[in-house]
Amino acid sequence: MRDVIAEVVLWLSEDDPVALATVISTWGSAPRPAGSRMAISRSGRIAGSVSGGCLEGEVFEQAQRVLKGGGAGLFHYGVSDDLAWTVGLSCGGEVEVLVEPLTEVHRQLIAALTEERPVVLETGLERALGARRLLAESDPQARELLARETPERIDGRFLEPFPRPHELIVVGGSHVAIPLTRLAKELGFRVIVIDARAKFAGAERFPRADRVIQAWPDDALRDLAVDASSFIVILTHDPKFDDPAIRAALEGGARYVGAIGSRKTHRDRLKRLQAAGVPAERLEAVHAPIGLDLGSQTAEETALAILAEVVAVSHGRSGGLMRDALRSAR
Repeated sequence: MRDVIAEVVLWLSEDDPVALATVISTWGSAPRPAGSRMAISRSGRIAGSVSGGCLEGEVFEQAQRVLKGGGAGLFHYGVSDDLAWTVGLSCGGEVEVLVEPLTEVHRQLIAALTEERPVVLETGLERALGARRLLAESDPQARELLARETPERIDGRFLEPFPRPHELIVVGGSHVAIPLTRLAKELGFRVIVIDARAKFAGAERFPRADRVIQAWPDDALRDLAVDASSFIVILTHDPKFDDPAIRAALEGGARYVGAIGSRKTHRDRLKRLQAAGVPAERLEAVHAPIGLDLGSQTAEETALAILAEVVAVSHGRSGGLMRDALRSAR
């Protein structure tokens, strides 16, 4: 939903009614996961997607039917359907898509996401097709779903968790940090930049960052209450900043801690931190040298390599080549 909010808000402000299409279930090699969403306006504008492009035309037509007064509908597309070949889903996947008008509950969801309040959207799929409500973080079932971060279909209901955005904390306002913050925002991260040096901590240097903090990294990290939703990238390349930042990040239980520098730089860093009392087993959690091996040469390529590793870790993957992953799965 987050990836279509800007367009939906714009269309509504222009009195252009909106329908939503949501992937509810997938089987086989479906191109988009459950929870993927496409927004369609009455005037014909589109945002987001429910497939790799093969279903959008058919879903668009269903959305226009809904916007003309038709009710919500649950549609199944797969290789067993004649329609599957018509719409191009010939790769063997099957997809179930809910098409419905945007409702007041969806408006409440947009408000919650804009305010970064974690919620779960519950949508009925059987007799009460399209009936929906929001569950707050205080609800026990909502808390479990928010922790798992994946949609689930339970007892005829589709439960979609919307946790707070993952937070990327960049320590060091270096030249790599500039494209890194831009790319991270494109991927939906909440981005914070920390640097003790005024010339590297100007808001004009990082116009897309949510916050820019001029402070010593360890002090700032402790004030930010780092937790398991935090991804911390350390780019200072200076022991007086690196070492305290790594210690504070590990103490906070960050989901990811990575530090720039060569293998030798990191070996020296580990020696210093162990001498300062940080257990070796805790230091194994530090990703260094940081990023995937893309052969990066420029700041932009280095930023891409770093974010690729961050995304891989967030999904529990190693970040290898897709073709190798497919071979090992055979």
